[in-house]
Amino acid sequence: MDESRNGSRNEPVTASPTEPATRVWGAATGIGSMPGGDARETAKAVSGSFEDFPHLPELPARGPGADMIGRTAGLLVEVYARVEPSGWRIGDRPGRDTKRAWSWMGEDLDALEEFTRGYEGPVKVQAVGPWTLAASLELRNGESALSDPGACRDLTGSLVEGLTAHLAEVRRRVPGAVPVLQIDEPSLTAVLRGHVRSASGYRTHRAVDRQVVESALREVTALSEGTAVIHSCAPDVPFALLRRAGAAAVSFDFGLLTERDEDIIGEAVEGGTKLFAGIVPGTDGPLSDPAGSVMGVRTLWRRLGLNPGTLAESVVLTPSCGLAGASPAYARAAMAHCVRAARSLVDNPE
Repeated sequence: MDESRNGSRNEPVTASPTEPATRVWGAATGIGSMPGGDARETAKAVSGSFEDFPHLPELPARGPGADMIGRTAGLLVEVYARVEPSGWRIGDRPGRDTKRAWSWMGEDLDALEEFTRGYEGPVKVQAVGPWTLAASLELRNGESALSDPGACRDLTGSLVEGLTAHLAEVRRRVPGAVPVLQIDEPSLTAVLRGHVRSASGYRTHRAVDRQVVESALREVTALSEGTAVIHSCAPDVPFALLRRAGAAAVSFDFGLLTERDEDIIGEAVEGGTKLFAGIVPGTDGPLSDPAGSVMGVRTLWRRLGLNPGTLAESVVLTPSCGLAGASPAYARAAMAHCVRAARSLVDNPE
């Protein structure tokens, strides 16, 4: 039961006394989405689990406007979207779905502010990136915005303006926060390879030039320079492109790595890029010993010839993807598991 509903004092998150308030990275955090629909209860659970790196939870179970596309569409400036049977479609004015997205974001920020009172340190917020947004939003004719280069540019500009205001609001509500912007791009590889299907389903949209992709991403990462994270839980994450686009960290499902990714990851780490390694499944299942969960990370470090002493400072541990599809009990266990696994990296780097 939420004690604060019965008048008990809420326990705010506090910065660790052994770390400076301006630290940028914590040892473990979440991806973003969580099960259920209670913003306060979820914010309490997240801030209590990830004491040195809380994030703004997303609750897609509430319905359209709380899902990742609708939530980010609600942040756009002078671009509005509504739900159609085929998905989210750009419209002329804010309708019920946009207003619902605004309302839920307000609830989520209220809850974040309440349970991070007095906290100083990194706070992560998430938004869909320009290319997954373009692949997911429909134009008025029903075709993906990805089909129109001008629409893609407009979406990027609107997203940058909206995220600027959003980050400022987070700073206002949590004065001690060091905002960390996570840019969700699960469709990025499909965009680069020309695998995004048209409205008819009989063809795919042309692959977008890599320089164009990189340029748009750079506009967004510049909003959180030095702290921007680009996340994808899809296979074949383009690590090198994301680094060039200004990502200070790359978030990915560690279980999807292949041998061809390893040298690129080694170069990224040596170049100062942080790795947000997804080591815990995003849906219910058995959880191994926390130390065993990071065995693959340790093995990769040794195989790449990297200094074991840099492991804990180079890696942030997360679930493999969002936890919206998990049970509340499993979600809490998964967060605690990430924290304990991160502690094992610090205590036993070898």
